[in-house]
Amino acid sequence: MPYEPPTHTVERSIRATTGAKIIAGVDEVGRGAWAGPVTVCAAITGLRRPPEGLTDSKLIAPKRRTELAVLLEKWVTAHALGHASPGEIDELGMTAALRLAAGRALDALPIRPEVVILDGKHDYLGSPWNVRTVIKGDQSCVAVAAASVIAKVHRDAMMAELRGEFADFAFDDNAGYPSPVHKAALEVLGPTPYHRLSWAYLDALPQWRHLKKVRISAEAVALESGGQLGFEF
Repeated sequence: MPYEPPTHTVERSIRATTGAKIIAGVDEVGRGAWAGPVTVCAAITGLRRPPEGLTDSKLIAPKRRTELAVLLEKWVTAHALGHASPGEIDELGMTAALRLAAGRALDALPIRPEVVILDGKHDYLGSPWNVRTVIKGDQSCVAVAAASVIAKVHRDAMMAELRGEFADFAFDDNAGYPSPVHKAALEVLGPTPYHRLSWAYLDALPQWRHLKKVRISAEAVALESGGQLGFEF
C-alpha cells in the first residue's frame, strides 16, 4: 500500500518557532504485549535525508525492518534505548513505565535534546523535558520514524533470545504479544518470569489467577526503594 514518507516538516517548524536545533524523536514498542519490557528509543537525526523506505516500523516487513535498523543506527546523529521491565510495569502502570523508559533513553543520549517529539497525542514524559506530541509521528516525522524502527528491532531481538528458555511461547514470533500459540502456552504452563502479572489476561485463566498482582502507587515504590526506581532485565 503506498504511503507518504516521513519528512522534517515538524522539526523545521520547531526550529523556526523555538530556535532549538537538538531535537529528539521518541517512540515506544511493547505497550500492548503481555510479556517483556516496554522499550523506548530516542533518536536525533538532524535534517539530513533518511535511508530509503523509512516509515512507521509496523508498516515495514520484518527482514527489511532489520536491515533498515542497521542503516539507521549508522545514519542518525545519536540514539539510545530505555526499557521498563515487566515488574516495573506491574508496579507503576504503563504510563509511568513509559515515562521511566523514555527518561532512561533520553538520559543515555550523548547530547541533551532541547525539544522532544513524542509519537501520539498524550505527553507521558512531562517535565523537565520540552515535549511536542505528534499524532502518527512515526509516519510523518523522520526522527520519530527512525526511533520507531530501532526500538522495534531491538525489542524483537530481546524477546527472540528467550526462545531457548521458553520455546512453547514462541516469543521469537510474537514478541510477547497475544497470539494463539502464546495463549495456548499460558493456559498449560502459566506465566513466565517475563510476563506482566497485573494484566487482565490472567482473569481468563482461573488456574493461574492467583498469581495476579495488584498494582501499588509509584510513590510507594519510590519510598520502598529509597527513591530509586532501578531494574535489571
